[in-house]
Amino acid sequence: MNTTKPFARSFCAVANSLDIVGDKWSLLVVRDLLHGKRTYGELVASPERIPTNILAERLTRLESAGILIRTPYQQRPLRHEYSLTPKGRALGDVLLAFVRWGKQHIPGTVAQNQGPAIGPVAASAPPARGKRVKRAG
Repeated sequence: MNTTKPFARSFCAVANSLDIVGDKWSLLVVRDLLHGKRTYGELVASPERIPTNILAERLTRLESAGILIRTPYQQRPLRHEYSLTPKGRALGDVLLAFVRWGKQHIPGTVAQNQGPAIGPVAASAPPARGKRVKRAG
């Protein structure tokens, strides 16, 4: 008996990967989990302001795909902690590729844990002591 799930569109690895994490929000959830967020409240507080109904759906979808696991940490009311599986942690390389591409091709972008870019140098290099940096607002 063949238990292999048929591919939705083709055998293409890119197409099948996009079917799992190619929406607007999934990789941002993975990014936040890689950065140490664990609870629903922490994830919903992300700077991109993911709507709560979409966050709940993405967490369920990512769990079904084996990218994350949820573990109860409180019984009343029932609350879960989310963590990445090895399969989910492997998406870190994908996210780093997005960071490199974005920083190279989209002026002003930085990795999420950095501030806005300042000219050709990212804000990760602090300004000299006593000097103020004027930022575009």
